[in-house]
Amino acid sequence: MSKLESSVVREGYVHTLSMDFLSVAQQAAIASYPWIGKGNKNGADGAGTEAMRNRMNLIDMNGRIVIGEGEMDEAPMLYINEELGTGKGPRVDIAVDPVEGTTFLSKGQENAITVVAVSTRGSLLHAPDMYMRKLAVGPKAKGHINIEASLTENMIAVAKALGKDLSELTVMIQDRPRHDHLIKQVFDVGARVKLFNDGDVTGAIATAIDELDVDILVGTGGAPEGVIAATALKCLGGDFQGQLAPQNQEEFDRCIKMGLSNPEQVFTLDEIVRSDDCFFVATGITDGMLMRGVRKKENGLIHTHSFLTGRGINERFQYIEAYHSLLK
Repeated sequence: MSKLESSVVREGYVHTLSMDFLSVAQQAAIASYPWIGKGNKNGADGAGTEAMRNRMNLIDMNGRIVIGEGEMDEAPMLYINEELGTGKGPRVDIAVDPVEGTTFLSKGQENAITVVAVSTRGSLLHAPDMYMRKLAVGPKAKGHINIEASLTENMIAVAKALGKDLSELTVMIQDRPRHDHLIKQVFDVGARVKLFNDGDVTGAIATAIDELDVDILVGTGGAPEGVIAATALKCLGGDFQGQLAPQNQEEFDRCIKMGLSNPEQVFTLDEIVRSDDCFFVATGITDGMLMRGVRKKENGLIHTHSFLTGRGINERFQYIEAYHSLLK
């Protein structure tokens, strides 16, 4: 038996943990559910974070948080470099957002979700908490994007790859003044804009699911969410490019401190997620584009709706409905 084969037997493949992490996402969503519409986004995030951490510590793995709630001095749990799990099993990098869309959740609005991305140890980009320029497409347009080109040039290339007329393209963009120039380019070529307020992980995934009718996601948003979205798109066969956008010298210096010698370099999908053994899981907290939210049934059971995709999973992606008892 080779050293590689011996290591695989001893540690196991990362994707074998996908069902364990499905439970992680479900429990975080259930814990956040009572906070929907209560106007307390910190309470919601705290509940989801604690439930997520508690469940992850039961998993047979050597887990390390690379995208989480902040540095150790900023967050009491799920902080960057925190070690989780029993210490047995695969060595993995973990990127989490216990509640993506805390404002949505606190106001009782749609599109609040809990998300987790997992890959082999040392394979996920350690992206600091700052802005990142992002460009995402689904499988049919893989290899046809260039974040250094204009959006117009990218729309032309993607439309050709998809066999569509430019007027048939749908481009998803966060509704912010900083994106006005992107929205104008979409209108100028006669394509469609689909605006959203927060939470671009869902929008990136939507490019890889035909039924959601999104061809491109573009814009500047959080870098940690970019790593999570890139992991999902790698599993789905899509494409993603990102470029960190430090807003000041302090952020630029933080990139250097985290080992990014060229903070403004363009990262390809394979540079953000440097392993094929990875997976992504999300559970809806409130109803949204990708999933339905948590619901409490008359019989006392809690219903969850989740999304799972991974390179080692037979299906390209799965939707999973589950019923949970709150009995301890």
